[in-house]
Amino acid sequence: MGRILIRGEEGHGIVDEVAPLDGEPVIDKPGKSAFYKTNLEELLKKKGIVNLLFTGVTTDICCSTTVSGANDRGFNAIVLADCMASYDPARHKSALDIIKAQGGIFGWVTDSQKVLRGFKNILKS
Repeated sequence: MGRILIRGEEGHGIVDEVAPLDGEPVIDKPGKSAFYKTNLEELLKKKGIVNLLFTGVTTDICCSTTVSGANDRGFNAIVLADCMASYDPARHKSALDIIKAQGGIFGWVTDSQKVLRGFKNILKS
């Protein structure tokens, strides 16, 4: 896959199935955290966004680093455990355990079905 997090390398591109829509912002992250040397924090604050849903790979590296960075910056991190993965299921579980320790020290962990049900209930209101 080439070097990771390097623009132009084979593993850097966006998968067609989740390609951004026209006008949708794209954050090109050069490090493990999506907040490291990007304009993500500025973009979110400008739009008044404080609640973030997290998905991605790898749970124990890029995802957990970004969740921690979000927490440090005052954002609420909601991690969708069934929408994240690691190369090792034990590391996935451990990372989630750390995120949700002490009642959500870095964020909250749930699954996508609960979040979708919540959205449906909001839309019914």
